[in-house]
Amino acid sequence: MNKIIKYVTIDILRNKIVLFYTLFLLIISFSIFSFDDNSAKGLLSLMNVILLIVPLVSIIFSTIYIYNCSEFIELLVCQPLRRKYIWLSLFTGLSLSLCLAFLLGCGIILLINEPSTTGLLLLLTGCLLSVIFVAIAMLATVGTRDKAKGIGKAILLWLYFGIIFDGLVLFLLFQFSEYPLEKPMMVISALNPIDLSRINVLLRLDVSALMGYTGAVFKDFFGTGFGFIISIAALLLWVALPLWRSTAKFNRNDL
Repeated sequence: MNKIIKYVTIDILRNKIVLFYTLFLLIISFSIFSFDDNSAKGLLSLMNVILLIVPLVSIIFSTIYIYNCSEFIELLVCQPLRRKYIWLSLFTGLSLSLCLAFLLGCGIILLINEPSTTGLLLLLTGCLLSVIFVAIAMLATVGTRDKAKGIGKAILLWLYFGIIFDGLVLFLLFQFSEYPLEKPMMVISALNPIDLSRINVLLRLDVSALMGYTGAVFKDFFGTGFGFIISIAALLLWVALPLWRSTAKFNRNDL
């Protein structure tokens, strides 16, 4: 298992797309903190970039990589190895390499300009989103043999979590504006890892006051130590459930 993880990680880190992804994050991070003297605004701008780019690259790259190494996976399945370990090794290799690329791209600049708790939380958020969308990509690919359909499914999933979900929430709030939806919104936010990550970072930036009563309710819960633990547990659940489901499907699939 360790040999597979090492091979996958090294193979991905030498990939030109991953190198370009790392360089792109490095340039964006450097530019944001160079042109803005206010570190809080810099963190907010970088957060918006991370919440958009990291999930997109993680889910698309993971989907393409799994399809491209299908022959390698078939070769491993023919060996006296349990399918579960093969699939988990691929997941671990993808997650480690994309997290390392993110940390090299954003971590160095972020730790130099904003070595605070909020900066560390932003790095943790980026790593968690990388792992979450690797798990979602693996779930999208395991049930679809056609590469075009698999990539299309991955793009639709990113569109849903990144854009469509927020539109549905706004529509819900507009339709039921006469009812107190602040507390149910805390549950609804857990249904989207991107929104949950955004709330965690925004509360540490002290901009929840701009969100009105809803922001106050969020801060009363997610702003506490217990609420932070619950939000991190929810994000880890977003890793565990898709990974568990994809592993179960991979065990049953006829390659």
